[in-house]
Amino acid sequence: MTRVLRMPEVAANTTTAVVSEWRVAVNGSFSAEDPIATIETDKAVVDVAADADGVLLEILAEPGAEVEVGAPIAVLGDRGETARPPDHRPASSETSRPAMDGQPRVFISPLARRLAREAGLSVEQITGSGPGGRIVRRDVEAAVAGRGGEPTPAAPRPRAPEAPGGGVAYADEPHTRVRRAIAARLGESKQQVPHFYLRGTARVDRLLDLRSELNATAGPDAARVSLNDLVVKAAAVSHVLVPGMNAIWLPEAVRRFSAADIAIAVATDGGLVTPVLRAVDQLTISTVAGQTAELIRRARARQLRPDELEGGTLTVTNLGMYGTEEFAAIINPPQSAILAVGAVRQEPVVVDSALAVGSVLRVTLSVDHRAVDGALAAEWMRSFLSLLERPVRILA
Repeated sequence: MTRVLRMPEVAANTTTAVVSEWRVAVNGSFSAEDPIATIETDKAVVDVAADADGVLLEILAEPGAEVEVGAPIAVLGDRGETARPPDHRPASSETSRPAMDGQPRVFISPLARRLAREAGLSVEQITGSGPGGRIVRRDVEAAVAGRGGEPTPAAPRPRAPEAPGGGVAYADEPHTRVRRAIAARLGESKQQVPHFYLRGTARVDRLLDLRSELNATAGPDAARVSLNDLVVKAAAVSHVLVPGMNAIWLPEAVRRFSAADIAIAVATDGGLVTPVLRAVDQLTISTVAGQTAELIRRARARQLRPDELEGGTLTVTNLGMYGTEEFAAIINPPQSAILAVGAVRQEPVVVDSALAVGSVLRVTLSVDHRAVDGALAAEWMRSFLSLLERPVRILA
């Protein structure tokens, strides 16, 4: 029995999404929960999973096509069915022009139709090479090139720069929708959000000892506690001790929260995402470690739910694992702050007026001056650094 796969609403108030790639070929079978397609929204790259076993009979939206939520993107069938001949396929406004006035039906992807329109080409003059004779992107590019124009690049390709004596070749990598959204959001943040920065340094020898003890005494099935888990927990406790920091700026008010939701920056193949860990102040450190590990795993597998990417007042971003000693980060609106965490280093420290070697961690807090004043942020930083240096209070 055939059924239509429609573009899901993967985030609240999202009206369109882009088909990034098809994970199953035409006539390819899949099982329930298998990813069928990957789609992009302004916030994330996510997989569309099958709700039952079946086979992909027809692709109605080629990779790169922007499709309205609820519109058909594929035809699915039961296992054992095969794709129908082109003449028997149903017409779709997203992929073909219905036969009118005796004109033949033309099957074409949305992206190819747009490229043809921009190039001033009639789709009737283009020969399709896709499944069932469908016109796809490469066909439009070939038609443009054939008339002496410059085709739109379908993939990164090296080009030699026009420089005397030659030079190093380069490749243009087209922007993904997520990358465009990240660039736009952070560009607006730097332009519209008045940032100010506080830098702090903490001795973290006790913190490292606490982490080792927690992991040594944990059960075999417990998630291992990382240094970043302790930092996230300390930030949440600081939000409780200095509640004025647990707020965001809105056009009509400063909104203050009772629970500390902390976002965690995760680098993925599709770009940076910031899933939110809820009510961190109320969680045990082992729960923080377990939930964080699961969020990171699903972020990199493109399995995050849209609601897991929304909310929070503070993001923790850690580049310490790359050896970065210190850096400043850009606030992710509407959050009011972001904490940049560097690497732990062995450095000379003064203990009882004598030099010693200690483990030192540097952090930089970027703050939205509209929602938080400098003195309040400084109070939060003092509380946070104190927790790192006396970490037993993090577990209280």
